[in-house]
Amino acid sequence: MAGRRYLDHASTSPCRPVAVEAMVPWFGKAGDPGRIHQEGHAARVAVEQARQSVAELLGARSREVVFTSGATESAVTATWMATERGEHVVASAVEHSCVREASARHRVTLVGCDRLGRVDPDTVMGAVEPGTALVHLQWGNHEVGTLQPVAEVVSRCRDRGVLVHVDAAQAAGHVPVDFGALGADLLSVSAHKLGGPPGVGALLVRRGLRLRPLLVGGDQERARRAGAENVPGIVGFGAAAGQLAGGALDGEALDARRRTGVILAAAAAGRLGAGTKVLGDPDGRLPQVVCLAPAGGEAEPVLLDLDRAGLAVHSGSSCSSEVLEPSPVLEAMGVDASRSLRVSVGWSSTDDDVDAFCATLPAVLARLSALGRGVGA
Repeated sequence: MAGRRYLDHASTSPCRPVAVEAMVPWFGKAGDPGRIHQEGHAARVAVEQARQSVAELLGARSREVVFTSGATESAVTATWMATERGEHVVASAVEHSCVREASARHRVTLVGCDRLGRVDPDTVMGAVEPGTALVHLQWGNHEVGTLQPVAEVVSRCRDRGVLVHVDAAQAAGHVPVDFGALGADLLSVSAHKLGGPPGVGALLVRRGLRLRPLLVGGDQERARRAGAENVPGIVGFGAAAGQLAGGALDGEALDARRRTGVILAAAAAGRLGAGTKVLGDPDGRLPQVVCLAPAGGEAEPVLLDLDRAGLAVHSGSSCSSEVLEPSPVLEAMGVDASRSLRVSVGWSSTDDDVDAFCATLPAVLARLSALGRGVGA
């Protein structure tokens, strides 16, 4: 749409041209990677090449990569797999809803956080019991961008013999991820968060870990995830991962941090409306995410006015979802859970996009304040 500025990459990012180009031929081809005919062999080669590219991006062995439909399936699968060993799960209160809801099917202990959204490793380990099967800890928060102490928690859980699942959906493709060096047991990613196609992702399963699959009925993915492989999606995921692993990640991360830094600086200087605050850790954060709390009422009128002005951003509060509840992440942080603006950049973002946001937001807040219908009233 002409004149639009898309700043909601943390929800989903446009598909990279390299991914689209790689996928297109496969929409017109037939070939089951599990068959021994020529068409099946060609599909198998394409899937395995993509698997290698994803593994290289994430610092994993190719055999540790299990393709799924996305990070939600991966996180739910990780929970199902691990709870074969026991029913107790530990998760932070700021995890994505798929992690929290999958964990809630078992006996779960939710661990709180500070006002920046950061979890304390001592508190996490204090919740671990002799029968704990799994600890969940996200790499970086999906709403406020705060990075979590994943390396310390993973190390301490390994010492206790407890499995750890890391949700890296927001981190992969934005910060360096080294699954092997981290030592986690399970790690989830989505292709569409980093410029790959929607409907495909991966669950990394540490080498030597033998756990029950969630989806059964076939031997696909070495019997770890049944169902016909999404060959076009996997190929597109591999192409996007290959571009990032080939050197694009570092430059894009620097650009993202610089652009979100412009927003942080504008907020600190009071140029984004009087009383607008930054939520989350302004320093220890993902490079592509900034979360703001405009002074006044709920976020819905702000989102609508920004949308009318051609700016797409997001909110963790109820007005931006079908579930009429405040943001669990903001509630856990002890801040107003009914109002937030998440601004997130990506591979296709420009400086002009950020400048347009910084120029438009204060005007929107001033107009709504004058109308007396929400923010700043």
